[in-house]
Amino acid sequence: MSVEFETVEPAPSPATGSRRRAALMAYLAAMGPGLVVMLADTDAGSLITAAQSGAQWGYALLSAQIILIPIVYMVQELTIRLGVVTGKGHGELIEAHFGRGWAWLSVSTLLIACTGAIICEMSGVAGVGLMWGIPMWVSCGAVTAFLLIVAVTGSYLRVERVAIAVGLFELVFLVTMVMSAPQPAQVMAGLATFPIDNSNYLFLVAANIGAVVMPWMIFYQQSAVVDKGLGIANIKGSRWDTAIGSVVTQLVMIAMLVTTAATLWANHEGGVDLNTVEQISDAITPHLGVDAGRILFSMGMVGAALVAAIVVSLTAAWGMGEVTGYRRSLGDGVKQAPWFYVVYVAVLAVGATVVMSGVNLIDINIFVQVVNALLLPIVLGFLVVLSQKALPEPYRLKGRYAVVVWTVTVVMCALGVYSGIAGIFTS
Repeated sequence: MSVEFETVEPAPSPATGSRRRAALMAYLAAMGPGLVVMLADTDAGSLITAAQSGAQWGYALLSAQIILIPIVYMVQELTIRLGVVTGKGHGELIEAHFGRGWAWLSVSTLLIACTGAIICEMSGVAGVGLMWGIPMWVSCGAVTAFLLIVAVTGSYLRVERVAIAVGLFELVFLVTMVMSAPQPAQVMAGLATFPIDNSNYLFLVAANIGAVVMPWMIFYQQSAVVDKGLGIANIKGSRWDTAIGSVVTQLVMIAMLVTTAATLWANHEGGVDLNTVEQISDAITPHLGVDAGRILFSMGMVGAALVAAIVVSLTAAWGMGEVTGYRRSLGDGVKQAPWFYVVYVAVLAVGATVVMSGVNLIDINIFVQVVNALLLPIVLGFLVVLSQKALPEPYRLKGRYAVVVWTVTVVMCALGVYSGIAGIFTS
């Protein structure tokens, strides 16, 4: 006679369940700034850069997108430390530790980057509008009105929720990547291809670096965690928020690159030079049908452009306020913080004006990303030095990790500047 015993798994102790709930609540409390800034990172300009990379070079720039995942997390994690520990924005810390002149230099680079970014976002929406026969002035006007309403009628938390909601439309490009059916042999060959003797390739290398590590991201996330009221207790949740966002943003970039590589580059020897946003849409339609493809592409591109437009316009207004001292919280109305909203509107106006001037939308987007790469030494230099100078001992950047961060920073800056200059002067 045999006796069978039923194995019963021990129930988790109340203490274990409480810790898990506490960890989840801490993450949910911190969630937002990292995911928003990463969704904004994959903006209209970044998507256009990824599309051009795939159309011209196939999978040769795919390895760069993968390598940039830990790098963009490394950069943004430093902004978390500085924001939650000091309770100050990036411009404020630069002024406190380096002086007003250096703070103005940093904010000047920020304004250049933000202006370039808002041009990209407006151009992305305008390009989609043109696909559907909508005049540029209508598209740009609608975006401007939407962004004004979002800022004037909402607290930071409400703006954050709107940004995440519209930004998630970018995930549509993961579907197009799968449906484009890339050839594994071509992908593997592309991962091992580095034609560094070609100036056009170097130009796109710089553009891809500038499309992933952007100056305004540093200012935004640091100001956002401060405006949201996050503190040291939220640092772990904020890191998870940023890590998840880092993977999501690069998956979207990879998806766009693979989609155009599989549909355009693979079928045209020597690659294709994209000149309009509609051409990028055409890379998707063979797999989804003309109507469905255009609708999904429009949703993804407009979602990417809107979330980034919210972020960059807010960043410019926050950054200027940190140096000039004007009130700069979304919790303040127009009467309480007039200059905050003046800067916010000015950035939008410049973007709309440039886009409606008739410039080539593809070229201006890629050029903006190259400018971002050229600005990296100033932006990353301040960030890393502040991480060693402005933080108390437990949170300071130090030891072997500091060596890793400095090494990555120097390599990124050198590669971005070299590729950008080489591409500009030899193309």
